[in-house]
Amino acid sequence: MGGLSRWILKILGWQIINDLPADKKYMLIVAPHTSNWDFVYGVLAKSAVGLKVSFLGKDSLFKSPLGWWFKALGGIPVYRDQKLNMVEQMVVQFKQRQHMILTMSPEGTRSRLKYWKSGFYHIACGAGVPIVMATLNFAEKQIKLGGRFMPSGQVTQDMDKVRDFYAGIQGKKPQYQGPVRLKIEPADE
Repeated sequence: MGGLSRWILKILGWQIINDLPADKKYMLIVAPHTSNWDFVYGVLAKSAVGLKVSFLGKDSLFKSPLGWWFKALGGIPVYRDQKLNMVEQMVVQFKQRQHMILTMSPEGTRSRLKYWKSGFYHIACGAGVPIVMATLNFAEKQIKLGGRFMPSGQVTQDMDKVRDFYAGIQGKKPQYQGPVRLKIEPADE
């Protein structure tokens, strides 16, 4: 499957820069998320580099006729209308497993937002796992995997690393890209 995915990406003019770490557990964040095409290219990239990941997706994806496929790809349904503590649940999953790469889009939606959702940060801190970053740069047809760091608990300093990694990246629909910022970051920094 990996060879087919690499071939499809090559035919479409896409390049993968793979600098993924050897860690067995980490939080993989992918941004910007501006189109349903992000998922398609993400699945192709995952297959092309042989990466086994888990991802969170809205529950309706798993109720659709393709629900079985999303589960087979590593999907974990998120029930947005329920107040479950997803952060705690994912921290427990990380601690119980020998190998886990959890992929999230910090924006949590394809719409433009003022802030990213901070769940990825809290999960990584709580589980004691590094954050690894990935981009889908539609302007350059480039998928970049890498940018590993251990979250320090100093939110602004950690997010500066994230902002540096995503600087200049353009999603499929750039008008839906918001700032790379968490609501929990202090306003004066």
